[in-house]
Amino acid sequence: MHQLYLSKLQVTNFRNLQSSIISFNSGINCIFGDNGNGKTNLLEAIYYLVQHKSFRKNTSFQQLINVECENPEIILSSVFTNNEEIVSYNGRLNNLKSEWFKNNEPTKKKVELKQIFINPFDSFAFHTTSSFRRNWVDTHLSFISKEYKQILNKYNSALRFRNNLLSKKPNDYRNQIAVIDKQIAEYSCIIIKHKKSFLNELKEYCELTFKIIFDEVHSLELELDSIFLNSTEEEIELHLQSTLEKDLIIGHTRAGVHRDDYIFRFDGYNSFEYCSLGQQKMSFLSLIFAYIELFRYKFKTYPMVLIDDVSGELDGRRWKNLINYLEAKKFQVLITTANDNFKKELEKIEEAKKIFIEDGNIS
Repeated sequence: MHQLYLSKLQVTNFRNLQSSIISFNSGINCIFGDNGNGKTNLLEAIYYLVQHKSFRKNTSFQQLINVECENPEIILSSVFTNNEEIVSYNGRLNNLKSEWFKNNEPTKKKVELKQIFINPFDSFAFHTTSSFRRNWVDTHLSFISKEYKQILNKYNSALRFRNNLLSKKPNDYRNQIAVIDKQIAEYSCIIIKHKKSFLNELKEYCELTFKIIFDEVHSLELELDSIFLNSTEEEIELHLQSTLEKDLIIGHTRAGVHRDDYIFRFDGYNSFEYCSLGQQKMSFLSLIFAYIELFRYKFKTYPMVLIDDVSGELDGRRWKNLINYLEAKKFQVLITTANDNFKKELEKIEEAKKIFIEDGNIS
């Protein structure tokens, strides 16, 4: 199967970007420009095109729309190809709704392409915020496992129902909670099984990518931290029942796999407590590229990779290692930088597409 990639893009009224037609190649696409000129905005437009949402948190239409536009509507027009067919995919967004079209026909489906966005600031959030770690694993595991996504949705639905019973306490709520606890216990065991398998598969790739990009050999492992790690359905159900009275007082479920956390082990130590900020950033980048390799193993094709200026995390030798890695893997990547030295290295890539942005104008 040929890999789908973005061939052309035109945006209208999206942030500060001017309405130019941009062509991309199927490999490395380098986006140059000083800070504040629109490099990240271009990545955001591409991400929105595929995901129907921004990678920035709590982003509204009013934040996406160009403040100087005359017509309050954003238009995203694109062409995707897999070397066998050409697909047009377009979107129209306003303050009330969004409409999407595939080959000029209305559609509710997203384009059939997975994306990985690499943000230089996510390492800090990953190492310091448990909710970020949970969301990272849930999102990326759902990408490669439909079963996990389905069972996670069922678990969350059951959890919402239980929390509603705990807070409102309708007639016969205790019997209803007893029934829902059996479902939650069943879903919890399946979720933990998937998480353990996922983290085990990542481990091998994580150590390999760290060695390739950073020229160092370390033991890297993302470890599941769950009170139900080795529990049976019956044990989970009993735990939920044993904490019911306190749950009723506060009105929500305190314990469950929705509270699971993860410890990033660097040579056996907690990376947040043991590693320097540089090592934490390198470890996180290795984790992301490990996931990309796992994705390739699962689906025989790579996702599209958007890299927003990671040059600050690398020295010159590691820049070259990263570039060599990207060239060897042959997947579509869009990488931005405002770093002159890193820009010089990227410009040496003969087959790369060079895109320049100045005050939203793209050439």
